[in-house]
Amino acid sequence: MNTGHVGLNVQDLDRSVEFYTRVFDLGILKKGAEGGKEFALLSNNGRLAITLWQQGTQEFSSIHSGLHHLAFMVPSLKEVEEAERKLRSMNTSFEYDGIVPHSSGAESGGIFFFDPDGVRLEIYTEQGVTGEAPHCDSPSCGFF
Repeated sequence: MNTGHVGLNVQDLDRSVEFYTRVFDLGILKKGAEGGKEFALLSNNGRLAITLWQQGTQEFSSIHSGLHHLAFMVPSLKEVEEAERKLRSMNTSFEYDGIVPHSSGAESGGIFFFDPDGVRLEIYTEQGVTGEAPHCDSPSCGFF
């Protein structure tokens, strides 16, 4: 079983389309509206699909049940580093400073950041990460 697509409610469709297309190199497959609500379906050659629905009325809340965060795996540390540079040039808000391992002694890890609506996102790789984990007893992605 594979993920077919991820659907996110957003407050400002144009702002979110700009963010997701730039960060994840996605193209717009379809944009439309129905009943006064707009949407955009984004994809990169059919491998990753994110549908943005302009029907959010407030920022993402990490205290409600539901989505915790979205994590996207890339093949190498170099790609995590490139994503970090791109996100910093966009003045994106990060949870941790730089690339961090998932746990102490792990080679997997990445960057933890927020989309324009406060949705928690992660870009990680499975090997090559060094340094100290921000949390001793739980995964770095657990409590951000």
